[in-house]
Amino acid sequence: MTQHSVGTLDHPGPGRGFTVPRPFRSVLLAAKGIAQDTVGFRFVYPIQIVPEAGPRESLHYYIYSDRLFFNAMELNDEGIPYQHARLWGKFYNPAYIAWYGLMKLEQSLKLGRNSSKAFETQSRWLMQHAVRQADGSVVWHFPVDIVEGQCKLKAPWISAMIQGLAVSVLVRAHRIGFRNIDLMELCRSATLVYSRTIEQGGVRTLEDGHVLYEEYPGYPLARILDGFLFGLLGLYDLWVETEDKNVKRLFEEGVDGLVHTIHHWNFKNNWSWYGNHGYLCPPQYHTLNRMLLSVVAAVSRHEGLATQAAAWNPNRLTPRLRAKVFLLFVSLKQWSRLRAMIRRFYA
Repeated sequence: MTQHSVGTLDHPGPGRGFTVPRPFRSVLLAAKGIAQDTVGFRFVYPIQIVPEAGPRESLHYYIYSDRLFFNAMELNDEGIPYQHARLWGKFYNPAYIAWYGLMKLEQSLKLGRNSSKAFETQSRWLMQHAVRQADGSVVWHFPVDIVEGQCKLKAPWISAMIQGLAVSVLVRAHRIGFRNIDLMELCRSATLVYSRTIEQGGVRTLEDGHVLYEEYPGYPLARILDGFLFGLLGLYDLWVETEDKNVKRLFEEGVDGLVHTIHHWNFKNNWSWYGNHGYLCPPQYHTLNRMLLSVVAAVSRHEGLATQAAAWNPNRLTPRLRAKVFLLFVSLKQWSRLRAMIRRFYA
């Protein structure tokens, strides 16, 4: 029997595990989390920038990884990934569906093909599950209640990350030649939530007068950087495709907000903070932050953002700084995990 690595683009999912009696599951999960945070910690993670991405004629996405997020997915019989989460069960996460489609398209492009059946399948799912709201906006809903840090979101809720990745997929579907619906009108409608505050049902917040787009639009704000950056790249894709001035304005407002708040995620020019969670990013999210920030810096031509992304390169860390980052991450992450357990116990 052929053995495959699990949690990859070609073989999504966590693999088979032992069946554990319910009273011991929380202990096992805690042990697995601690092991991943300690012996599983690596300063590098397999994410790479795709230099061909960006131009109007390009089908490439800006980054590529055959590992990122795939451990949390499984494919249904139609080839659509659903997310499985220990706290929320199994459900369809539009962000993961869009990500899977983009990575399958990039994989095909690397093999010299101009399209991908898996990409087309995910594109159609996003078209079919786009929800047009009473105000004219188009959204893709996250279908379960979640708690992110201290922020509680009740389903259905929306996300700048979901909107950005979905728009990036549909722009590329348009470039491939999908003509059954007006994809650009759909994408323009999907950007309306960027102009609306959380209180108005959107993803927009302000920090000292500067605009940010939230992956988790609820209070207290989680302020996750990678979701903000995915949201910006969706706007950039649509602006490049349509030259729409309103989309350009939304993108530039977000870049301005990023420039003025990037210090919020910066730990002494050595690593990135995981939003407002009180601990440093795990390696995969730090690498994702660094790569996405490099891309946004390049397309916006902002040298300050490029400088910050370069400062987060772990190759420049001395052994002493590596030890400092590792120990601080582990200690703060475990303290955060303990606080979360206490909150759940007294909830």
